Amino acid sequence: MSGVVVARRPKPGVPRPYQFPDFERGRLANGLSLITVQIDGRPLVSANLVLRNGAADEPAGEAGATVLAARAMPEGTERYDAIALVEAAERLGSALHAEASWDATTAGIEVSASRLEPALELLAEMVGRPTFPAGEVDRLREERLNDILQARADPRRRADEAFVDAIYTGDSPYHRPAAGVAETVAGLTRDHVRRSWERGMDPASITLVVGGDLRGIDVPGIAEALFGGWEAAPGAAQPGSAQATSALDGRLVRLVHRPGSVQSEIRIGHPGLPRRIPDFHALSVMSAILGGLFNSRLNRNLREDKGYTYGAGAGFDLRRGAGPFAARAAVNTDVTVPAIAEMLRELERMRDEPVAEDELTAARDFLVGVFPLRFETPGPVVGAIAGLVVHELPDDELARYRPQIEAVTIDDVHRAAREHLHLDRAGIILVGDAEAVAPGLEEAGFGPLEIVHDEDLPQG
Repeated sequence: MSGVVVARRPKPGVPRPYQFPDFERGRLANGLSLITVQIDGRPLVSANLVLRNGAADEPAGEAGATVLAARAMPEGTERYDAIALVEAAERLGSALHAEASWDATTAGIEVSASRLEPALELLAEMVGRPTFPAGEVDRLREERLNDILQARADPRRRADEAFVDAIYTGDSPYHRPAAGVAETVAGLTRDHVRRSWERGMDPASITLVVGGDLRGIDVPGIAEALFGGWEAAPGAAQPGSAQATSALDGRLVRLVHRPGSVQSEIRIGHPGLPRRIPDFHALSVMSAILGGLFNSRLNRNLREDKGYTYGAGAGFDLRRGAGPFAARAAVNTDVTVPAIAEMLRELERMRDEPVAEDELTAARDFLVGVFPLRFETPGPVVGAIAGLVVHELPDDELARYRPQIEAVTIDDVHRAAREHLHLDRAGIILVGDAEAVAPGLEEAGFGPLEIVHDEDLPQG
């Protein structure tokens, strides 16, 4: 053997054929929607209840109540306290879960097909009859307040929060974390939590998605017996449109001072797009080329060519409203300014120049190739269908995904970049040592510089 190492990346293989499973829609007598998806050979069944009430729907003064309500839902019901509910689920070999996002609240359970009916009975109990014990709500509220303090001490999370605060106006829910901020969370009570739960409790806005090997199981009959008697809660409300106004009318550079920091967390971006857009597939390919792959432009430049970071990326957070677009990296303090310059250069190049054919092919092949890997078990299949419900997308959206990605052209990618990257109205947000990096930022002239001092952190 010669001992010579050939520095060539392996070429990707040909994506294997795959068809997203067909699913059937139905509706209970009270208006609650039912979706079933038959997945042969998968005896572990997944079931999700989707309530179209998310953090974007709560009053500004109650920010964090929706996430808190989801976390408190398993802490007690009319039939079970928290421990009894967990034990009842464990006896079935399953576990209940509930979480809230910007756009919806989702509760679910995974269980063997033979035990689906009692598992759905527990799910109906948890979602339909929670008691939100005051002591548990208080405990979860204090946990969130402690988490907020930890976030301010974590440069990565502090950068994420400073970024959205800078790019959205104060009347947009997106200018803060979905779980709320200290000023609002501190005042949340059991009544706020219950009001948040009630907003989503309208059968007309709820969907039950069940997937797995369902042969021989009367899922519609079980669902009608367990959920068909639900009525709209007094405080039920239809989801609204999420306000997502940009706070930027030009370039902004904001530096959160962290004395003695050996790294700078960098975020560059602006309000982006909602999920329901006509060029979603072109945007997906463009984002992969820019910052979604290990061999993306940003990662190749900042990590492999310059050695500034362990990883850099970029992407759009697509929500019901226009979620943020951000390019991200953590770099050593002494290369903060050149790293920003390189990130801006890659963003501008993506916007101004067509991508190469090999870049397009690599991104399309990756997205097409990994798509089936996401759906090897019923849970992700059910979750993906729930996403269609949340964003009111067509039933064939997932079946069309791979052909639509394969059809994306260089012109499509260039058009998406030109239309959706707004670098003249972008925020450059950093968490780092102002004494070390502020002079270089001023000299570079990226934009007007603001320096923020966190009062609850020690200053050098």
